[in-house]
Amino acid sequence: MNRFFIITNESRDPDLKLTREIEQHIRSCGKICVGQFCSLPQDDEEAAAGLRASIPDETDCIIVLGGDGTLLRAARNLFMKNIPFLGINTGHLGYLTEGSGNTAEKLLDKVFADEFVIEDRMLIGGEITDRSGEASTGRIYALNDITLNRNNSLKIIEFNLYVNDELLYNYSADGIIISTPTGSTAYNLSCGGPVAIPTSRLIIVTPIAPHSLNNRSLVLSADDRIEVEIVGSGKDPDGLIGYVVYFDGDADYRPAPGCRLRVEAVDRVVRLVRLSRQSFLQTLKAKMS
Repeated sequence: MNRFFIITNESRDPDLKLTREIEQHIRSCGKICVGQFCSLPQDDEEAAAGLRASIPDETDCIIVLGGDGTLLRAARNLFMKNIPFLGINTGHLGYLTEGSGNTAEKLLDKVFADEFVIEDRMLIGGEITDRSGEASTGRIYALNDITLNRNNSLKIIEFNLYVNDELLYNYSADGIIISTPTGSTAYNLSCGGPVAIPTSRLIIVTPIAPHSLNNRSLVLSADDRIEVEIVGSGKDPDGLIGYVVYFDGDADYRPAPGCRLRVEAVDRVVRLVRLSRQSFLQTLKAKMS
């Protein structure tokens, strides 16, 4: 790898000190820094399109400085460039990012010495349709998960789960998580869902605090099509319960009863540069201990 583009979470590196140190180290090692960008746009397709256009196609690697959230946002906006991401952790607990800011030069030296592997991670895409079936959003992507939650209420919500156009379950719960293998160690895990090897291809569906002992997580094929229909709540005759759909816990949309959330795997991948020699299971054990 010779040509690098840097994306920085400015809240983690407000004076860009680390960003400049990394850029200087890249150049001192005879490599090329083709550009840098701060404050990655949130739910702003026009800004995201501008960022994609600013990254040369011949870039070998996009370096992301921040936490897992920053890398998730970068992946959601830029995966179509098909350029590998190297996440350098300047946040807190990180499953996707590598090392920390004070080890950045050592991490880059491994990249320069070709001491890395590239892992392909699957994405899911979702769109929300209204009662008539018309799309009310474009397709929105997620590397970790897409979730439906209640908003501004403690009342349970009701929704139907369809898989490949067949009604599978009617849920009464606080919400539902549709997760990739990468996202299995995130919100899905905290709600009792299974952990999956992150390079596998499958979709995990986990209800949030279901009001039934029979409702457990489902592990589906990456070829399955999933729909969640918002039924509403019989305990909410005045329609006071709000609903919110999150994409990687970030971009959010507010559907109404009768709307549907359609989710399926994307035929493109996110490519992550991995430097650690630890297996995923060893990393999981270390972080969960």
